[in-house]
Amino acid sequence: MNPRCARCSKTVYPVEKLNCLDKTWHKGCFNCEVCQLKLTMKTYKGYNKLPYCNTHYPTTKFTAVADTPENLRLKGQTDNQSQVKYQSGFKENLKQFHSVANEPEMERARMVQKQASGTAYTASHRAEAAAVDEQRSQPSYQPQHQQHHQQPQPVVPMPSQAPVPAAAAPPPVAKSNVKRWRALYDYSAADEDEAGFNEGDFILNVDVIDEGWISGTVERTGQSGMMPRNYFEEV
Repeated sequence: MNPRCARCSKTVYPVEKLNCLDKTWHKGCFNCEVCQLKLTMKTYKGYNKLPYCNTHYPTTKFTAVADTPENLRLKGQTDNQSQVKYQSGFKENLKQFHSVANEPEMERARMVQKQASGTAYTASHRAEAAAVDEQRSQPSYQPQHQQHHQQPQPVVPMPSQAPVPAAAAPPPVAKSNVKRWRALYDYSAADEDEAGFNEGDFILNVDVIDEGWISGTVERTGQSGMMPRNYFEEV
């Protein structure tokens, strides 16, 4: 059975049959949709399964579409990935932060560090003062400025008087007012500002920091630092 023409809807016989654009046409009906120019298989251009000439072929035009939520999300994600946008946003966020007072834990650590520093300075100052006192207690001690400027003058006895013997210098007085604490247990230092000790060790230059800690120098090792107070007894 012969098909019908797509243009005139009449029967198409094999002699005048033309198959194109998935349709059957008469050779005389295969014309442009606009100007009715007769077309061939080499001169037509199809659009929506209809033939057009080169002049009247529909051109594709883009239509402006409002931004959809998905497009806005993708645009925002692209902006966030930009380094310039990130830097400007980061600086703006920094302006929103405010200074916060020190936490109790930070204050406690700072006070412990300050007390440890003061304890070390006090221990060294006491050692220097003890060395100066011991040097001054010797009979032959003289200040350095007097040793350089004073010359020894010989004592010449008077003709009518016998020489008076010099009075003997008093013996140096030993000082035993240094605090000594004795360790009851062994302890290993857990931090850099702590000192370890063994049971029975004596601690010198004891300075009480608070209810739980003291500072001093281990007599056996000479190591100074902080130590737990409940590990000692005062002797």
